[in-house]
Amino acid sequence: MSAADETGGEDAPWSEVTPEAARRLLVAAVEAFAERGYHATTTRDIAGRAGMSPAALYIHYKTKEELLHRISRIGHDRALRLLEAAADGDGTAADRLADAVRSFVRWHAERHTTARVVQYELEALGEEHRAEIVGLRRKTDAVVRRIIGEGVRAGEFDVPDVPGTTLAVLSLCIDVARWFNAQGSRTPDEVGTLYADLVLRMVGARK
Repeated sequence: MSAADETGGEDAPWSEVTPEAARRLLVAAVEAFAERGYHATTTRDIAGRAGMSPAALYIHYKTKEELLHRISRIGHDRALRLLEAAADGDGTAADRLADAVRSFVRWHAERHTTARVVQYELEALGEEHRAEIVGLRRKTDAVVRRIIGEGVRAGEFDVPDVPGTTLAVLSLCIDVARWFNAQGSRTPDEVGTLYADLVLRMVGARK
């Protein structure tokens, strides 16, 4: 699945990007960064994939780094909203943690091309933009940590180290973007369900 394929449906990740030319350039950048890495990708590569001239890119984005920041910001915002919706939902801590993991993993599987760029090109960002994205990551960590902590206090989970377990849960989920193959034997929903079960076992959820 290409980044262009990932834009279908009502939860299209790039619906915030206008005009159409800016969106095409951003989708092209996602594909190029995922395939070649940020540093090996040129603005000419991106413009060519979008069917535009290199000069056209600078009408919408001042630099290649600005493109990466836009991709990263939108991706982190979307993933964070999914986790927050699950954390604030109904049910026990176990219900909410399972829902959070399913949603987070499904996003990383369905949008694996985008997610690879969002999650693994952080160091290519400039200092100011990197600090902004690190702030969003801390919010993501805080949401999952809150659910686990609530489960511990309610006697649902057996977790001696909540911060360390939170890091392990998020690392497990994010890594899906590295290996998921849309042509593989499991769907994003199936992977999400599998990982939700694994995480509940990890936290010692009471049945």
